[in-house]
Amino acid sequence: MKMLARTLTRMETEEMSVADARKQFADILNHAAVRGRITYITNRGRRIAAVVPVPIAEAAEPAQGGPG
Repeated sequence: MKMLARTLTRMETEEMSVADARKQFADILNHAAVRGRITYITNRGRRIAAVVPVPIAEAAEPAQGGPG
């Protein structure tokens, strides 16, 4: 968990409205995958979702007992 905390402190972040996110979806995905950027999606100025790199999402999931 310490490694995740260190990684998060160096993460690049951005906020974007739902309308802008729709227009730039491919770029948002690319920035998450290649640059490790977290993009917060906002609605009326309130964060409602985030696009995050896979390692961050997987680290946030509870431990799984395996497939199926």
